[in-house]
Amino acid sequence: MADLARIVAEIAGRMAHAKPRGTVADYIPELAKVSADHFGIAVIAADGTEHVAGDADTAFSIQSVSKLFALVEALSRGGDRVWDRVGREPSGSAFNSIVQLEAEGGRPRNPFINAGAIAVTDLIAQGTREGIGDILRLIRGLAGDDSIAVDGAVAYSEAATGFRNAALGNYMKAFGTIDGPVASTLDVYFHQCAIAMSCRQLARAGRFLAHGGVDPRSGRSVVSPERARRLNALMLTCGHYDASGEFAFQVGLPAKSGVGGGILAIAPGRASIAVWSPGLSPQGNSLLGTAALEELAQAMGWNVFNPDI
Repeated sequence: MADLARIVAEIAGRMAHAKPRGTVADYIPELAKVSADHFGIAVIAADGTEHVAGDADTAFSIQSVSKLFALVEALSRGGDRVWDRVGREPSGSAFNSIVQLEAEGGRPRNPFINAGAIAVTDLIAQGTREGIGDILRLIRGLAGDDSIAVDGAVAYSEAATGFRNAALGNYMKAFGTIDGPVASTLDVYFHQCAIAMSCRQLARAGRFLAHGGVDPRSGRSVVSPERARRLNALMLTCGHYDASGEFAFQVGLPAKSGVGGGILAIAPGRASIAVWSPGLSPQGNSLLGTAALEELAQAMGWNVFNPDI
């Protein structure tokens, strides 16, 4: 078997000096302050062994990676009724595009683009600003870490500059896709995106998706095996916005990215993986994080199109 600890260390060593490093998101002022020099990786194997390197214990804003956990929370409440308001198809458009909403009657293509995530968050918010507590409790429980919290400065920065998200929310409200007050839903959405976690914490929180929906730390069933499979399928097809096909081609693992530079990836039955590098590709995905995951997947043979996984 490949030496996972050595592979992780070697990847981190290469990524520490790799060029180019991408462009840090600057449309959210607080994110623009983060150096592109960071790189962290955490891999938690099926047996619970943790392999970390680089800035694996430095907290960062998980941004759209939070959409995965919000979707889990919404599904736990409303079941498959979630799909009445949001689809399951790749968008082919930028993560914050409004074009498809107009053409498709205000129903977002999937829960991982901004419009879809806002619609999902509305199910959790239920007209109040309290929904962020439920999302936080879910993430803290999965990671086994009550110290995980919202970065208030990032949340404020998101709200102060989130005009496009406000437009998406109000547009969906006009179509009846959003039930509650748009301001309350957006408040929860901005706060969930501002949750700060390290690679190690994020990899721990994602382990249930590598184990058929069961949290191996507690033995608790988080979602059914069928729902875990479907969440992984959505991550593979929609988790990287309009670069999801390219990511599946390069890496071949279910994954969800965020413009804070984090990516949570799942090797079913093998590992939960989190990488972080703030420099982004033009589509808004971590440039070096993607490269690191491609190297890891190739070295370990972790690819959902590999018959051995």
